[in-house]
Amino acid sequence: MSNERILQLYIDHRRKLVAYAGGIVRDPGRAEDVVQEAFLRFRTAASGRLLEEPVGYLYRVVRNLALDRRRRALLEGRYFKQGIEGSAAEIPEASPSPEQELIAREALQRVIDAMDSLPERTRIAVELHRFGDCTLKEIADHLDVSVSMAHQLVTEGVRRCLRSL
Repeated sequence: MSNERILQLYIDHRRKLVAYAGGIVRDPGRAEDVVQEAFLRFRTAASGRLLEEPVGYLYRVVRNLALDRRRRALLEGRYFKQGIEGSAAEIPEASPSPEQELIAREALQRVIDAMDSLPERTRIAVELHRFGDCTLKEIADHLDVSVSMAHQLVTEGVRRCLRSL
């Protein structure tokens, strides 16, 4: 894929990508950072080879980076919500056992695999609803579907993720 084509794809979809990332990370500044980092990764991946669905690939990179940033922000917020002077009592004393950690990681991986196996529209609907706190109306507008269809997509996606557990 040529550099001009890669850049044009980014320019054409940048605003929607920032909105998509913003729904996940809930911070416009972080959303911009996510999209810029995604573009750099996309450019590296797309240089010199043909991607079947470059826009879908770009959205997936943005999604993965945004979810990573959100997880990191939640973790930092949990441990540093009172600042440097915060109480050490906030930090749990006992870490989970290796067995508990393995069980939790396996469950998380099953949910990630279930999300990855969802059709793109369903996955986006679930992410916007669960991670982006979007209403069904907002999801419907974003996906250009009816509110009842947005509800069906979210319900089916959540149901499939629960079945994976």
